[in-house]
Amino acid sequence: GGGGKSTKKGGDNNNADNGGKSSKGAGSGAADGKRSNRGKSNDDDKAGSDGAADGGEGQDNGNNSGSSDGDKMVSLFSHLPQPKHPIDQHLSSISSSDTTDNHLHPAIPTLGHLYQTHSLLGGNARCRAMLQTFALLLQTYTPPHDTRDFRVDVDHSLLKPAFQYWTTQCRPHSVSMGNAFSFLKLAVANLERDLEWDEAREILLESLEAYVTERIQYAGKAISRHAGRKAISRHAGSKIQESGDVILVFGKSEVINRLLLDAALTDGKSFRVIVVDSRPLLEGRDTLEILSRAGIPCTYVLLNALSYLMMREVTKVFLGASALMSNGSVLSRVGTACVALLANSNHIPVLVGCETYKICNRVQLESITSNELGDAEEVAFTDCARVRPSNRWGEEKKKDGGVLSDWKSQPNLKLLNLMYDLTPSSAVTGIVTEVGILPPSSVAVLLREMNPDSAFKGTE
Repeated sequence: GGGGKSTKKGGDNNNADNGGKSSKGAGSGAADGKRSNRGKSNDDDKAGSDGAADGGEGQDNGNNSGSSDGDKMVSLFSHLPQPKHPIDQHLSSISSSDTTDNHLHPAIPTLGHLYQTHSLLGGNARCRAMLQTFALLLQTYTPPHDTRDFRVDVDHSLLKPAFQYWTTQCRPHSVSMGNAFSFLKLAVANLERDLEWDEAREILLESLEAYVTERIQYAGKAISRHAGRKAISRHAGSKIQESGDVILVFGKSEVINRLLLDAALTDGKSFRVIVVDSRPLLEGRDTLEILSRAGIPCTYVLLNALSYLMMREVTKVFLGASALMSNGSVLSRVGTACVALLANSNHIPVLVGCETYKICNRVQLESITSNELGDAEEVAFTDCARVRPSNRWGEEKKKDGGVLSDWKSQPNLKLLNLMYDLTPSSAVTGIVTEVGILPPSSVAVLLREMNPDSAFKGTE
């Protein structure tokens, strides 16, 4: 892909996991990231960086297209790619130029629409959907008869265009998506050149299925076993009573929900869950529905009531993660750091559930250099009622008549909608993975064990 130059401008500042940049503050983070990128990328990272580079090109274009609203951007985060605004039309009305002229399979813009409209949220769900779409593309694809190397053709004609479309036209990819994409590109590169395409396709489909099964599904079950049967009953060196334990969760996490359901329904633990939520996504409502339907006693509060609850009731905090940095810091939905820091100040154990495929060899120290911007319009609408879990707001709810309703015309008003924040490793008691419960300081060791031949190579 010809996106190397664009990556230096915008691609390094999204949630791409590829590369080993070190964030050292708003002013010097980008420069430090470039220095630490040299020599630290392993083979998987090099494979995924092609997609990230292609993503940077489109993100630059996105910034240029939104120049009319440049004066409404918060300058501290002006380096981040601007969110793409979903087109309010049915997928069937997508112009033929998006699918035919660029040779995109219809499944690619269909999934991109789900990403763009937040119909798919969560690292696992987004990654799983991406891999399932790649499996569909492989089943329907046949390399040209005159191709010299089908591996190059699959990479440049099938994988890269799809990944670039999702990243540049819809939404920056998550760390989990970047790692999975790197895995798939490496699997293609490792195929024998003289294989028949049908045989090569079966190998790739089996690899995709194994990745989903082992790295996502099995990992979730293993984390549930480690955290549910060990942490809930014996964490912090003390026995937890069969009744009376109060677990606090924030937003929605697939692995945390499974952990709590297994602990209650399979292990027979008796506990109460406090679901903390925040605008504008209000993902905690989905968590509340899942747990309450399973018969688990729940309390639902917004983030502004957190300090009182943390001092009065909570015994443990379980949090999900979008990515786990090599220095032990946790990238997750914005608000997670607030929960973890407040729990840590009140000496309440904080456990983070994170599959190992979300581990990134990048070092990050703050939430400014690398983040994702959400649509500022979502912050402007103060009505908290969602039409459906995809977070599409009803048009009739958008006219509240306040100063926020016409915020773009207010010369001294800017809105900021950050998607993620970074929780420092000092605020985390333990990280629960499929290989066990680890202290944050052991993340670098785990990453080295997972990639013994390529992780943390010395810089040139």
